[in-house]
Formats: sequence, structure tokens, C-alpha cells
Amino acid sequence: MKNVALSVGRVLTRHVGLKSDLPINIGQAVLILLLSSSAAQAAPFAGGHAENGKKLFAQYECSSCHEGKVGGDGSAIFTRSNRRVTSSKNLVSQIEQCSGAIGANLSTQEKQDLAAHLNQTYYKFK
Repeated sequence: MKNVALSVGRVLTRHVGLKSDLPINIGQAVLILLLSSSAAQAAPFAGGHAENGKKLFAQYECSSCHEGKVGGDGSAIFTRSNRRVTSSKNLVSQIEQCSGAIGANLSTQEKQDLAAHLNQTYYKFK
């Protein structure tokens, strides 16, 4: 059991930044690892700014294209049962495809901003 605690202490030192000389039991170590891994997966577009993404969506008139494809205000393109985007990775790829179709040369940050907006508004990917 002591070897397991030493190994966990090394992992915590290397990956979480916890000092290895702190007294810690195996239960505490597992809890720390679980909390740190879930925090790392909290938001797929954490670097994106949803408000800026909303402005970009309006600026490039994205809804006008979506309205032509699905009718209404175009938002059904995000919520329909056969939607193309099924993961956070797909979302960035679809943004790249759409922006290419309209000749927009989006920066990496703008793609993240749009993705953050769409994820916050429609997709809710974690």
C-alpha cells in the first residue's frame, strides 16, 4: 500500500502540482485526481468568448443561410434530429466548412468564439 501511495504522490506532483512531501492518504489522492481531471474537461471552448461569437454570427449573417436550408429563423439547423454536429470537435469542423462557403477567413480565436456561442446557446457539449 505504501508503494501505491508513493506512486500516487508522484502522479500528483507531476500532473496536478501537489507537493509530494504533504501527508496524503489514498482516498484523498483519488479525490484530488478526480477533481482535477473533471476540471480539465469542464468546457470544450473555454478560450472562446460567446458574446463575440454571437456578434460574429450576426456579422456574417449565418442565419440567412440556415433559413434557406431549414426554414424559420434557421435555428432548427442546430436542434434537428439529423444534425451534422454531434460533438465539440464536429462543431469546429462545421464552422470551418460554413465559413469557407461564405468566403470568411476566420482566425482560430474567432472559430473558438463562434463555437462557444453555439455551444452555449444550442449544443451544451461538456
